[in-house]
Amino acid sequence: MNKQTMSTMMSSKKTDWGTPKSFFNKLNKEFSFTLDPACNAGNALCPRFFTQAQDGLVQSWANETVYLNPPYGRAIKHWIKKAYDESTQNNATVVMLIPARTDTKYWHDYVMHSDEVRLVKGRLKFEGGNGNSAPFPSAVVVFRPTPAQLKMFGPIVTTILP
Repeated sequence: MNKQTMSTMMSSKKTDWGTPKSFFNKLNKEFSFTLDPACNAGNALCPRFFTQAQDGLVQSWANETVYLNPPYGRAIKHWIKKAYDESTQNNATVVMLIPARTDTKYWHDYVMHSDEVRLVKGRLKFEGGNGNSAPFPSAVVVFRPTPAQLKMFGPIVTTILP
């Protein structure tokens, strides 16, 4: 990986890393997703989707089975909070692909109250990453429709292959 690619992947300059299709297909086979709230028209993975212009953060995800690969910049915390809120308040199942940044405030405030965390073994090769592996570990976080007061015991943690 060249220095410029590494620098871009480690920064917030590029936030729209596309999910590897085979990785998404495995998850979709399990969950049957209905909504992709953080995409553009060219990389939408679900029948229903919201583009950046439609702003998935302000749209309702009620009663949907959501696949979320949020922008990986500073706004990621807002997407993770939205996923938590939609699952606890609007009967949404939300499956997120995010960097495994266990030292962040959002990880402890929301991810640790999810139903399940699947740590991805190895590094993913994102669409748009020029064939290079991500310089960070990834996790799949699952929020199922559960009242917030019942999510106090922490997630089930497992490891999955890309």
